[in-house]
Amino acid sequence: MSKQSGRGRVTGLPEWDRCAVMGVVNVTPDSFSDGGRWFDTTAAVKHGLALVAEGADLVDVGGESTRPGATRVDEAEELKRVIPVVRGLASEGVTISVDTMRATVAEQALAAGAALVNDVSGGLADPAMVPVVADAGAPFVVMHWRGFLEGGNVKGDYADVVTEVADELHARVEAVLAGGIAADRIVVDPGLGFSKDAEHDLTLLAHLDRLLALGHPLLVAASRKRFLGRVLAGGPDHTPPPARERDAATAAVSALAAHAGAWAVRVHEVRATADAVRVARAVEGARATGHAPGAHNAIHAPDRGARSPEGAR
Repeated sequence: MSKQSGRGRVTGLPEWDRCAVMGVVNVTPDSFSDGGRWFDTTAAVKHGLALVAEGADLVDVGGESTRPGATRVDEAEELKRVIPVVRGLASEGVTISVDTMRATVAEQALAAGAALVNDVSGGLADPAMVPVVADAGAPFVVMHWRGFLEGGNVKGDYADVVTEVADELHARVEAVLAGGIAADRIVVDPGLGFSKDAEHDLTLLAHLDRLLALGHPLLVAASRKRFLGRVLAGGPDHTPPPARERDAATAAVSALAAHAGAWAVRVHEVRATADAVRVARAVEGARATGHAPGAHNAIHAPDRGARSPEGAR
């Protein structure tokens, strides 16, 4: 099985011939990565369109920070932040994912034009989430989650992180299937940084094949996370660089994830990752054909900002 054939397709979303790029729009004042730069609706929509122009295939819109220690916003505030941005991007033909743990937000976002629900709790935070997504027939991201990042949950305890994450994801997928979400609409996510330290995250990245063996498309969300800061820490005091200085490292992870067969990568800075996944695809093409000229079609990509009939490119 080639990396591409093993990458999978998600029913209800466009089909890409390579690892897809999911750009991030945080409509929050306290995001760890961008400090509320896109909190205003107009700014958030403009940023989402800029991500598409830089090569994002879909845009993930979220109104609640999931950084360690973050205080949850109430439902009304999350709706106020998210729905106008989803509606604005949908009106421009953008393929949208909504990043939420609340069923009501997911339901209203889908009605406003979102195509995918990305729930970091995998449906555990809100018992109504899985029925809502199932009724809508929407694709659903099931992330590995051990609870809100507070207290002891910030750093998880694992004897074998790959086996435990794979087993817990499998159990959660089974529950989601039992709840009525179709198998061909499920995406899995190892939850890098969620109740995991840097060693755990790196070990999971080194064994993505074990997660792909679950039989569902894989989303890798490593962008600007703490483990990259630890890898890049330098200077006499080994201080990690701030989040916005981890984009080159993020692109490196994107290339590795794409090569391993990930369905999509979720990133804040799109341009470098869009280039990285296209290079990974070109290498796949060259390997498949056995000679360099065969990679030509994989290398040649539409101009950034052009949209296919299936959705945003």
